[in-house]
Amino acid sequence: AIRKLWGEGDHQAEIDDIMKEKGAMASTKTLRVLEVIKERSLRWQLYILMTVMTTLQLCGINAIYFYSFEVFHTAKFEEYLIPYVSLGVGLCECLSSILCSTLIDRFGRKVLLWGGYMLMCSVLALLTMTLSLQHRFFWMHYFSVILIFLFVVFYGIGP
Repeated sequence: AIRKLWGEGDHQAEIDDIMKEKGAMASTKTLRVLEVIKERSLRWQLYILMTVMTTLQLCGINAIYFYSFEVFHTAKFEEYLIPYVSLGVGLCECLSSILCSTLIDRFGRKVLLWGGYMLMCSVLALLTMTLSLQHRFFWMHYFSVILIFLFVVFYGIGP
């Protein structure tokens, strides 16, 4: 399989590395959930994992997707354009996730997570302001749409 993948040549060093890793994995014990919780050496990793997963669930992306139709509707988009704008939001998340994969090597996970959450929090605060002021200024509807796109970009780059 290695010759087929990498072509002809001497690949014995790679095969030896694979066999060493296989031997190391065979001696590793698989832990159950309760054993992972009780293991003191894994406590910080478990706390970090739980924090990241909790913030990911509570970050507001589901609310943005749920209420984006209403925001697009109040922004006076034509009814037939709203599904395309919603598709643009999804495409925006996809492209920002691809961008994240190139940025993560340069900045690191911690910077992207913290920066993403901070920018998302700022955008949500601005979005709250624009939604409450949308009846006073005609352009606030469009600013709300832009903020939805920014929120999705920051979500894709960060969390």
